Amino acid sequence: MDELQRISVDEFKKSKKLPVVIVLDNVRSMNNVGSIFRTADAFRVEHIYLCGITAQPPHKEIEKTALGATQSVEWTYATSTENVVLELKKQNFQIVAIEQVKNSIELQDFNADFNAKTALVFGNEVMGVEQKIIDLCHHCIEIPQLGTKHSFNISVSVGIVLWHLFLTAKNILR
Repeated sequence: MDELQRISVDEFKKSKKLPVVIVLDNVRSMNNVGSIFRTADAFRVEHIYLCGITAQPPHKEIEKTALGATQSVEWTYATSTENVVLELKKQNFQIVAIEQVKNSIELQDFNADFNAKTALVFGNEVMGVEQKIIDLCHHCIEIPQLGTKHSFNISVSVGIVLWHLFLTAKNILR
């Protein structure tokens, strides 16, 4: 770890964060949840909201892929994704669902407004983001795909979207 020059959990908690929170809407797989924690740590995401049936730490299946990131990334559990999104809207977050819908914006064309914080909503592995949540969002963005499958695994989608936002906002973290 010394050779990689990684910061400690305490240093992480004190460090500047990407002005982004993640909202997980009924994510079924604990391995996906753990992987999302690990990716959120890598990009210094501010917070993860675990909603509905989404599992919460501590759990060995989450830790298997999180590798300790549940200690560095702040998180909250809520029974209702809708309540979380409504509260974030009150706090002037830009709410963005990652979903394939009519009039979605392709990821490469999406420019987050980093003068406001952004909440990224990712949905259930089978059903996606619930329609009532999509209706509350300011934007829906879609990751372009050229293959035969209609979606990425949710943890892959989180990584792709965070990488895009990180590239456009990395000067915030310096």
